[in-house]
Amino acid sequence: MSDPVAVVQQYFAALAAKDFATVATLWAEDIVWHQPGGNRFSGTQRGAGAVNAMIGGMMEVSEGTFELALTGPPMLNGDLVAAPIHFSAKRSGADLGQDGVDLLKVADGKIVEAWLFSSDQPAEDAFWG
Repeated sequence: MSDPVAVVQQYFAALAAKDFATVATLWAEDIVWHQPGGNRFSGTQRGAGAVNAMIGGMMEVSEGTFELALTGPPMLNGDLVAAPIHFSAKRSGADLGQDGVDLLKVADGKIVEAWLFSSDQPAEDAFWG
């Protein structure tokens, strides 16, 4: 699959289904992931293993409740896809729910780089700690 929008749509469908095996097949082995903010998951992750570990950590902290879904159609500019999203999670004593944008670079049918944007970064940082 080489259509960047189709790759991104498949990625978000797999995330919504919590089908992390499929999610991982859509990342390039050398993916570069830019996670915003100032929390335990923030920073640049390099490689599919590091991104998998970060997502696994988010699932652990959120007691398996972390969810992410498209809220509108992905928008294409060359090999970049901007995806409007909503994400949410819960853990003992805290709830997180906000909108954002994921900007994903796609090459050869794989997500090779990701930049994430949150509508309320301080609240996200407080949730993840």
